[in-house]
Amino acid sequence: MVTQIPIPTQQQIIYPESDGKPIANNTDQFRWILVIQQNIEWMYANDENVFVAGDLFWYPVQGRPNIVNAADVMVVFGTPKRRRSSYQQWNESGIAPQVVFEILSPSNSQDEMDTKLLFYDRHQVEEYYIYNPTNNQLRGWLRGEDGLDAIASMENYASPRLAIRFDLSGDQLQIYRPDGTRFFSYVEICQLLEQAEQRAELAETALGEERRRSQILAERLREMGINPDELS
Repeated sequence: MVTQIPIPTQQQIIYPESDGKPIANNTDQFRWILVIQQNIEWMYANDENVFVAGDLFWYPVQGRPNIVNAADVMVVFGTPKRRRSSYQQWNESGIAPQVVFEILSPSNSQDEMDTKLLFYDRHQVEEYYIYNPTNNQLRGWLRGEDGLDAIASMENYASPRLAIRFDLSGDQLQIYRPDGTRFFSYVEICQLLEQAEQRAELAETALGEERRRSQILAERLREMGINPDELS
């Protein structure tokens, strides 16, 4: 007797949300994931049809939960901002992430990165960038007629999709927004906010002091029988 094993329906197929592995293996890798993801999300904060995610499982093929990858950062144009447990492409009008970033750690093997490149090439990523904070090396690929082609030089290269520019002239990568503003870390943003608040407080204090001096002068003029309102 042959027992027929029922084929699971689409509703029965489970698409895991995590593999139990940490987001990052060291502080440098984690910091860069946050910096890139948060700054790009900031750039498109007012565009409801740009979705930016970090370490989110992407399933490109319905019914194939074994075909999956979690990019360190991915950017998707044409799909709305909302909470997602995973990016299931068939539920996103078939739109694949257009831009992907990976941040290397010492644990990443060459075979692993080759597999990622093949995945992104096969599933229609337009731009793919790998940054290694250890040696300040940035590599990139751009989709051409035959798939993802390696970008010859990344120095001062500007992403066609994001219009951000990569500067490798210093000890570590600097990324600049289209308006020339540098990508900031969360700590740097907090410091800038504190400085802005301090400047505002100093300006308010100076304005208050000026008003006090004006009031004293007006009182003295009145004591001398002069109406200060008539002097203006």
